Amino acid sequence: MRQRIAVYGGTFDPIHYGHLRVAEAILKAFAMDRTLFVPAFVPPHKRSQQISSPFHRLAMLALATANQPRMFVSAIELEAPQRPYTIETLGRLQSELGDVQLFFVMGADSFRDVTMWREHERLLTEYDVIVATRPGYESDKNIVAHLAPQLQSRCVDLRGCQAPSSEHFAEPHVYLTDYVAMDVSATAIREAVEQQQSIEHLVSPAVAAYIEKYQLYRKS
Repeated sequence: MRQRIAVYGGTFDPIHYGHLRVAEAILKAFAMDRTLFVPAFVPPHKRSQQISSPFHRLAMLALATANQPRMFVSAIELEAPQRPYTIETLGRLQSELGDVQLFFVMGADSFRDVTMWREHERLLTEYDVIVATRPGYESDKNIVAHLAPQLQSRCVDLRGCQAPSSEHFAEPHVYLTDYVAMDVSATAIREAVEQQQSIEHLVSPAVAAYIEKYQLYRKS
């Protein structure tokens, strides 16, 4: 049996408990061998926004996952910032890791915009994709309505905290999941820091200490 690896891409500015809970739930439900967090250098769809240094974001990821034996961090997009597209990153990872089954993890908001991604049809047909939604997120029809019919047919609805069956893994699918009910966003964390509010319940102690030490997310 090939190893199953969840590739969790994103800005992670900063990584928070919501990200970690999603990774833990997917590790268990899909019997993953490990999760690989891949921070983006500057995501193409966020180039107009102010984003923290990728090296700060990488450091916070390393701190947050230090005590998680099946969670790792990859700097592959930081080492090749001129090739930021997900489809290219997955291709490079596949070449480096060999005969493994990659599952790309994205949030519901990213999935809603996926048709604007570079070669999105190839992404959704050549690789397994796991969409992490919150319980009750949109109706069955709405969540996939933006996809072409041939892509909608590849979607497997696992909402209701269902686990995939082994027969699903024979070919790539798009899995719709709602394993984690925690409602937290990196935007809300940055705003809380700016307003000098506590974020101890939102991020790991090591990440909170790092944000404080380097004075991240403060206007000054």
